[in-house]
Amino acid sequence: MSAIEINGLTKTFGNLTAVDKMDLSIDREIFGLLGPNGSGKTTTVKMLTTILSPTSGDASICGHSIIKDPRKVRDRISYVPQDMAVDAKLTGRENVIFFARLYGVKRPRDIADEVLAKMELGDRADDLARTYSGGMRRRLELAQALVHDPEVLFLDEPTIGLDVAGRKKIWEHIIDLKDNGMTVFVTTHYMDEADYACDRVGIIDHGVVVANDSPEGLKANCCSDIIVIGADGQYQGNVVEGVKFIGQNGDELKFEAPSGGETGFALARALSDSGMKIKSFAIRQPTLDDVFLSLVAEQEDTSAFDYRRFRTMLRRRG
Repeated sequence: MSAIEINGLTKTFGNLTAVDKMDLSIDREIFGLLGPNGSGKTTTVKMLTTILSPTSGDASICGHSIIKDPRKVRDRISYVPQDMAVDAKLTGRENVIFFARLYGVKRPRDIADEVLAKMELGDRADDLARTYSGGMRRRLELAQALVHDPEVLFLDEPTIGLDVAGRKKIWEHIIDLKDNGMTVFVTTHYMDEADYACDRVGIIDHGVVVANDSPEGLKANCCSDIIVIGADGQYQGNVVEGVKFIGQNGDELKFEAPSGGETGFALARALSDSGMKIKSFAIRQPTLDDVFLSLVAEQEDTSAFDYRRFRTMLRRRG
Protein backbone atom coordinates (compact mmCIF):
# COMPACT_ATOMS: atom_id res chain seq x y z
CA MET A 1 0.00 0.00 0.00
CA SER A 2 1.39 3.38 -1.04
CA ALA A 3 1.31 6.35 1.30
CA ILE A 4 -0.81 8.31 -1.20
CA GLU A 5 -3.19 6.68 -3.68
CA ILE A 6 -5.17 9.02 -5.92
CA ASN A 7 -7.95 7.61 -8.08
CA GLY A 8 -9.96 9.76 -10.48
CA LEU A 9 -9.70 12.78 -8.21
CA THR A 10 -11.74 15.64 -9.66
CA LYS A 11 -12.72 19.10 -8.45
CA THR A 12 -14.98 21.50 -10.28
CA PHE A 13 -16.02 25.04 -9.44
CA GLY A 14 -19.10 25.78 -11.52
CA ASN A 15 -18.04 25.33 -15.14
CA LEU A 16 -14.33 25.26 -14.24
CA THR A 17 -12.62 21.90 -13.82
CA ALA A 18 -9.67 22.65 -11.54
CA VAL A 19 -8.50 19.03 -11.22
CA ASP A 20 -9.55 16.46 -13.80
CA LYS A 21 -9.54 12.72 -13.05
CA MET A 22 -6.13 12.62 -11.40
CA ASP A 23 -4.51 9.21 -10.83
CA LEU A 24 -1.24 8.99 -8.88
CA SER A 25 0.53 6.63 -6.51
CA ILE A 26 3.21 8.08 -4.21
CA ASP A 27 5.23 6.38 -1.49
CA ARG A 28 8.36 7.11 0.58
CA GLU A 29 9.67 9.67 -1.87
CA ILE A 30 9.74 13.37 -2.58
CA PHE A 31 7.06 13.95 -5.19
CA GLY A 32 6.96 17.35 -6.84
CA LEU A 33 3.81 18.69 -8.47
CA LEU A 34 4.68 21.41 -10.98
CA GLY A 35 2.39 23.62 -12.99
CA PRO A 36 1.66 27.20 -13.97
CA ASN A 37 -0.54 29.38 -11.82
CA GLY A 38 -4.12 28.17 -11.90
CA SER A 39 -3.19 24.69 -13.09
CA GLY A 40 -4.70 22.88 -10.08
CA LYS A 41 -1.73 22.36 -7.76
CA THR A 42 -3.10 24.01 -4.63
CA THR A 43 -6.58 22.57 -5.23
CA THR A 44 -5.00 19.11 -5.35
CA VAL A 45 -3.13 19.67 -2.09
CA LYS A 46 -6.23 21.04 -0.37
CA MET A 47 -8.22 17.95 -1.35
CA LEU A 48 -5.49 15.58 -0.21
CA THR A 49 -5.27 17.38 3.14
CA THR A 50 -9.11 17.26 3.54
CA ILE A 51 -9.51 21.05 3.37
CA LEU A 52 -11.58 20.74 0.18
CA SER A 53 -13.96 17.92 -0.72
CA PRO A 54 -13.55 16.44 -4.20
CA THR A 55 -16.39 16.60 -6.69
CA SER A 56 -15.71 12.99 -7.67
CA GLY A 57 -13.04 10.35 -7.27
CA ASP A 58 -11.17 9.66 -4.06
CA ALA A 59 -7.71 9.41 -2.55
CA SER A 60 -6.31 7.46 0.36
CA ILE A 61 -3.56 8.59 2.70
CA CYS A 62 -1.88 5.73 4.56
CA GLY A 63 -4.90 3.58 3.72
CA HIS A 64 -7.57 6.05 4.84
CA SER A 65 -10.01 7.73 2.47
CA ILE A 66 -9.98 11.51 2.37
CA ILE A 67 -13.78 11.32 2.00
CA LYS A 68 -14.73 8.58 4.48
CA ASP A 69 -11.96 8.96 7.08
CA PRO A 70 -10.80 12.60 7.03
CA ARG A 71 -9.94 12.62 10.75
CA LYS A 72 -7.69 9.56 10.39
CA VAL A 73 -6.05 11.22 7.40
CA ARG A 74 -5.35 14.38 9.42
CA ASP A 75 -3.77 12.32 12.18
CA ARG A 76 -1.15 11.07 9.72
CA ILE A 77 -0.29 14.19 7.75
CA SER A 78 1.08 17.70 8.14
CA TYR A 79 0.56 20.59 5.77
CA VAL A 80 2.73 23.69 5.46
CA PRO A 81 0.98 26.15 3.10
CA GLN A 82 2.65 29.12 1.46
CA ASP A 83 1.12 31.58 3.88
CA MET A 84 1.60 29.64 7.11
CA ALA A 85 2.91 32.09 9.69
CA VAL A 86 4.65 31.81 13.02
CA ASP A 87 3.65 34.05 15.92
CA ALA A 88 6.34 36.71 15.94
CA LYS A 89 5.58 37.60 19.56
CA LEU A 90 6.38 34.08 20.79
CA THR A 91 9.75 32.38 20.99
CA GLY A 92 10.62 29.55 18.65
CA ARG A 93 10.04 27.04 21.43
CA GLU A 94 6.67 28.57 22.38
CA ASN A 95 5.51 28.42 18.76
CA VAL A 96 6.33 24.72 18.52
CA ILE A 97 4.89 23.85 21.95
CA PHE A 98 1.64 25.54 20.89
CA PHE A 99 1.38 23.23 17.87
CA ALA A 100 2.33 20.19 19.92
CA ARG A 101 -0.53 20.91 22.31
CA LEU A 102 -2.94 21.40 19.41
CA TYR A 103 -2.01 17.93 18.20
CA GLY A 104 -2.36 16.48 21.71
CA VAL A 105 1.28 15.42 21.79
CA LYS A 106 2.54 14.03 25.08
CA ARG A 107 5.61 15.77 26.57
CA PRO A 108 5.15 18.84 24.28
CA ARG A 109 8.23 20.64 25.60
CA ASP A 110 10.50 17.63 25.03
CA ILE A 111 9.10 17.09 21.54
CA ALA A 112 9.52 20.80 20.77
CA ASP A 113 13.18 20.61 21.75
CA GLU A 114 13.67 17.54 19.55
CA VAL A 115 12.18 19.04 16.40
CA LEU A 116 13.87 22.40 16.96
CA ALA A 117 17.20 20.62 17.21
CA LYS A 118 16.39 18.67 14.05
CA MET A 119 15.75 21.95 12.23
CA GLU A 120 19.00 23.41 13.65
CA LEU A 121 17.14 25.97 15.75
CA GLY A 122 18.02 24.69 19.20
CA ASP A 123 20.40 27.55 19.95
CA ARG A 124 17.70 30.10 19.04
CA ALA A 125 14.77 28.33 20.68
CA ASP A 126 14.26 31.03 23.33
CA ASP A 127 14.58 33.96 20.92
CA LEU A 128 11.45 35.70 19.71
CA ALA A 129 10.41 34.51 16.25
CA ARG A 130 10.42 38.10 15.04
CA THR A 131 14.22 38.03 15.27
CA TYR A 132 14.45 35.03 12.93
CA SER A 133 15.52 35.33 9.30
CA GLY A 134 13.14 34.20 6.53
CA GLY A 135 14.90 30.86 6.26
CA MET A 136 14.78 30.33 10.02
CA ARG A 137 11.06 31.09 10.10
CA ARG A 138 10.48 28.55 7.36
CA ARG A 139 12.42 25.96 9.35
CA LEU A 140 10.36 26.88 12.39
CA GLU A 141 7.22 26.19 10.36
CA LEU A 142 8.66 22.79 9.46
CA ALA A 143 9.36 22.14 13.14
CA GLN A 144 5.73 22.97 13.95
CA ALA A 145 4.57 20.53 11.27
CA LEU A 146 6.74 17.69 12.61
CA VAL A 147 5.64 17.67 16.26
CA HIS A 148 3.28 14.70 15.84
CA ASP A 149 5.66 12.70 13.61
CA PRO A 150 3.50 12.65 10.45
CA GLU A 151 3.82 9.90 7.87
CA VAL A 152 3.09 12.28 4.98
CA LEU A 153 4.18 15.91 4.72
CA PHE A 154 2.58 18.35 2.26
CA LEU A 155 4.57 21.47 1.40
CA ASP A 156 3.25 24.28 -0.78
CA GLU A 157 6.12 26.38 -2.16
CA PRO A 158 8.40 25.69 0.83
CA THR A 159 11.21 28.00 -0.31
CA ILE A 160 9.26 30.91 -1.79
CA GLY A 161 10.98 34.21 -1.06
CA LEU A 162 14.17 32.68 0.37
CA ASP A 163 17.70 33.34 -0.83
CA VAL A 164 19.84 30.58 -2.32
CA ALA A 165 21.41 29.60 1.01
CA GLY A 166 18.00 29.47 2.70
CA ARG A 167 16.53 27.36 -0.09
CA LYS A 168 19.44 24.92 0.09
CA LYS A 169 19.07 24.50 3.85
CA ILE A 170 15.33 23.84 3.63
CA TRP A 171 15.86 21.17 0.97
CA GLU A 172 18.58 19.50 3.02
CA HIS A 173 16.04 19.02 5.80
CA ILE A 174 13.31 17.84 3.40
CA ILE A 175 15.65 15.24 1.88
CA ASP A 176 16.64 14.10 5.37
CA LEU A 177 12.96 13.60 6.25
CA LYS A 178 12.48 11.46 3.15
CA ASP A 179 15.62 9.46 3.91
CA ASN A 180 14.07 8.67 7.30
CA GLY A 181 10.94 7.20 5.73
CA MET A 182 8.61 10.16 5.31
CA THR A 183 6.61 10.72 2.13
CA VAL A 184 6.83 14.35 0.99
CA PHE A 185 4.41 15.93 -1.49
CA VAL A 186 5.66 19.34 -2.58
CA THR A 187 4.64 22.05 -5.01
CA THR A 188 7.29 24.42 -6.32
CA HIS A 189 7.89 26.87 -9.14
CA TYR A 190 11.66 26.43 -8.87
CA MET A 191 12.54 23.90 -11.55
CA ASP A 192 16.13 23.56 -10.33
CA GLU A 193 14.82 22.48 -6.90
CA ALA A 194 12.56 19.85 -8.40
CA ASP A 195 15.37 18.58 -10.61
CA TYR A 196 17.78 18.37 -7.67
CA ALA A 197 15.56 17.01 -4.90
CA CYS A 198 12.46 15.28 -6.24
CA ASP A 199 12.43 11.55 -6.87
CA ARG A 200 9.50 12.01 -9.22
CA VAL A 201 7.80 14.99 -10.79
CA GLY A 202 4.24 15.37 -11.99
CA ILE A 203 3.43 18.23 -14.36
CA ILE A 204 -0.14 19.46 -14.23
CA ASP A 205 -1.75 21.78 -16.75
CA HIS A 206 -5.42 22.83 -16.79
CA GLY A 207 -6.11 20.24 -14.09
CA VAL A 208 -4.61 17.32 -16.01
CA VAL A 209 -1.35 15.54 -15.15
CA VAL A 210 0.44 15.60 -18.50
CA ALA A 211 3.66 13.94 -17.32
CA ASN A 212 4.82 11.85 -14.36
CA ASP A 213 8.35 10.51 -14.11
CA SER A 214 11.74 11.07 -12.51
CA PRO A 215 13.44 14.32 -13.56
CA GLU A 216 15.97 12.33 -15.57
CA GLY A 217 13.20 10.33 -17.23
CA LEU A 218 11.29 13.46 -18.15
CA LYS A 219 14.37 15.07 -19.64
CA ALA A 220 15.27 11.92 -21.58
CA ASN A 221 11.76 11.70 -23.04
CA CYS A 222 11.60 15.40 -23.88
CA CYS A 223 14.19 15.47 -26.62
CA SER A 224 17.85 14.79 -27.20
CA ASP A 225 19.00 18.38 -27.65
CA ILE A 226 17.92 21.96 -27.18
CA ILE A 227 18.94 24.39 -29.92
CA VAL A 228 19.13 28.09 -29.07
CA ILE A 229 19.64 30.49 -31.95
CA GLY A 230 20.06 34.24 -31.75
CA ALA A 231 18.68 35.89 -34.87
CA ASP A 232 17.23 39.16 -36.13
CA GLY A 233 13.73 38.86 -37.50
CA GLN A 234 10.47 37.13 -36.66
CA TYR A 235 10.30 33.36 -36.84
CA GLN A 236 7.69 32.33 -39.39
CA GLY A 237 7.37 28.59 -38.81
CA ASN A 238 9.27 25.29 -38.83
CA VAL A 239 11.67 25.03 -41.73
CA VAL A 240 13.41 21.73 -40.88
CA GLU A 241 11.56 18.45 -40.48
CA GLY A 242 11.72 16.94 -36.98
CA VAL A 243 12.46 20.24 -35.24
CA LYS A 244 9.96 21.60 -32.71
CA PHE A 245 9.77 25.33 -32.04
CA ILE A 246 9.46 26.11 -28.29
CA GLY A 247 9.43 29.89 -28.25
CA GLN A 248 10.94 33.24 -29.14
CA ASN A 249 12.04 35.89 -26.70
CA GLY A 250 13.34 38.98 -28.44
CA ASP A 251 16.08 37.82 -30.78
CA GLU A 252 16.48 34.39 -29.16
CA LEU A 253 14.70 31.37 -30.61
CA LYS A 254 14.51 28.03 -28.90
CA PHE A 255 13.95 24.63 -30.53
CA GLU A 256 14.12 20.98 -29.60
CA ALA A 257 15.30 18.20 -31.88
CA PRO A 258 16.10 14.46 -31.70
CA SER A 259 19.70 15.31 -32.52
CA GLY A 260 21.01 18.86 -32.35
CA GLY A 261 24.21 18.44 -34.36
CA GLU A 262 23.56 18.34 -38.09
CA THR A 263 19.90 19.19 -37.51
CA GLY A 264 20.87 22.36 -35.66
CA PHE A 265 23.19 23.54 -38.40
CA ALA A 266 20.57 22.74 -41.02
CA LEU A 267 18.08 24.78 -39.01
CA ALA A 268 20.45 27.74 -38.79
CA ARG A 269 21.05 27.60 -42.56
CA ALA A 270 17.31 27.41 -43.22
CA LEU A 271 16.61 30.38 -40.98
CA SER A 272 19.34 32.33 -42.74
CA ASP A 273 17.91 31.40 -46.15
CA SER A 274 14.48 32.63 -44.97
CA GLY A 275 15.94 36.09 -44.39
CA MET A 276 16.87 35.98 -40.70
CA LYS A 277 20.32 37.18 -39.66
CA ILE A 278 21.96 34.54 -37.43
CA LYS A 279 23.95 36.04 -34.54
CA SER A 280 24.54 33.09 -32.22
CA PHE A 281 24.06 29.33 -32.08
CA ALA A 282 24.20 26.86 -29.21
CA ILE A 283 23.25 23.25 -28.54
CA ARG A 284 22.75 21.88 -25.03
CA GLN A 285 21.07 19.10 -23.10
CA PRO A 286 17.47 19.69 -21.97
CA THR A 287 16.67 20.87 -18.44
CA LEU A 288 13.50 20.42 -16.44
CA ASP A 289 12.61 23.97 -17.49
CA ASP A 290 12.66 22.78 -21.10
CA VAL A 291 10.44 19.80 -20.32
CA PHE A 292 7.96 21.95 -18.45
CA LEU A 293 7.77 24.64 -21.09
CA SER A 294 7.57 22.10 -23.89
CA LEU A 295 4.61 20.34 -22.30
CA VAL A 296 2.79 23.52 -21.31
CA ALA A 297 3.54 25.27 -24.58
CA GLU A 298 1.80 22.47 -26.47
CA GLN A 299 -1.45 23.92 -25.13
CA GLU A 300 -0.59 27.47 -26.21
CA ASP A 301 0.12 29.44 -29.35
CA THR A 302 3.83 28.66 -29.53
CA SER A 303 4.45 31.17 -32.30
CA ALA A 304 4.25 33.89 -29.64
CA PHE A 305 5.32 31.95 -26.55
CA ASP A 306 7.71 34.05 -24.44
CA TYR A 307 9.42 31.30 -22.45
CA ARG A 308 11.80 33.58 -20.50
CA ARG A 309 8.97 35.80 -19.27
CA PHE A 310 6.86 32.73 -18.49
CA ARG A 311 9.66 31.12 -16.47
CA THR A 312 10.10 34.35 -14.50
CA MET A 313 6.38 34.40 -13.80
CA LEU A 314 6.51 30.83 -12.53
CA ARG A 315 9.15 31.77 -9.98
CA ARG A 316 7.04 34.45 -8.41
CA ARG A 317 4.63 33.73 -5.65
CA GLY A 318 1.32 32.76 -7.20
